[in-house]
Amino acid sequence: MTRVSRSLRREDESPETGRRDARKQRTRRALLDAALDLIQGEQSFNSISLREVARNAGVVPTAFYRHFRDMDELGLTLVDEALRALRQMMREARAAALPTSHLVQQSVQTYLRYVQENERYFQFLAKERFGGSRTIRLSIRQGIQLFISELSTDLARFPFLARFSTEELQMFSGMIVNQVVNSTELLLDLPYGDDVQVEALRKTTEQQMMLIFLGTGQWIPKSERKPKP
Repeated sequence: MTRVSRSLRREDESPETGRRDARKQRTRRALLDAALDLIQGEQSFNSISLREVARNAGVVPTAFYRHFRDMDELGLTLVDEALRALRQMMREARAAALPTSHLVQQSVQTYLRYVQENERYFQFLAKERFGGSRTIRLSIRQGIQLFISELSTDLARFPFLARFSTEELQMFSGMIVNQVVNSTELLLDLPYGDDVQVEALRKTTEQQMMLIFLGTGQWIPKSERKPKP
C-alpha cells in the first residue's frame, strides 16, 4: 500500500467521518419516519409535500435533497424497507421442514405479528397499492409478484406439488398471496389491542390457507389431463 493510499484510508476512517456518516443516517431515518407519521389517519403519501416531511423531520427542505431526489424516491425506499425485511422473515418461516398444517399455522402467526409490529409500513403499503403515485404502485406490485415467484419455488419442493407446472404453481401462489394481502388489510382495520378479533382473524386466515392447499391437492395438472374428444 502506498503512502498516499494509507493516508486516504486513515482520513476515511477518522472519527469525524464516522460522526458525519452517523448524522447523515439519522437525518435519512428522520425523513422516512416523518413521512410514515404524516400518512397515518386519512392522509395518503401523494397528499403530503416535501416541505411537510422536512419540517416534521426537523430539517430544512434543502437537506431533503442530500438523501432523496424527490418524494417518489423516498416512497420507493419505504416500499423496499417494508418488503425486504418481510421477505427474509417469511423465507425463514417457510424453511422449516414441517407438515403443511403446521407450516401454514407458523407462517400466518409470524406474518400477522410482523404486521402489528410494523403497522405504519403496512398502512403505507395498503394505501399506496391503489394510490396516486404510479411509480410507487408499480413498485408494490412488483414486490407482491416477487413474493408469488418465491412462494411458487418453495411450493415445488413439496412432493404432492412437484408434478405441477411453473405456471400452475404461480397460480396457486397468487391465490395464497392475495389472501394474505386481504387479511393484512382486515388486520389494519381492527381496533388497537383487540386481541379477540385478531385471534379470530388468525384462525380464519389459517383455515382459508388450508382450503387453498386442499383445493390445490385436488387440481389435475395440465400435463395429466386427457385431451377432449
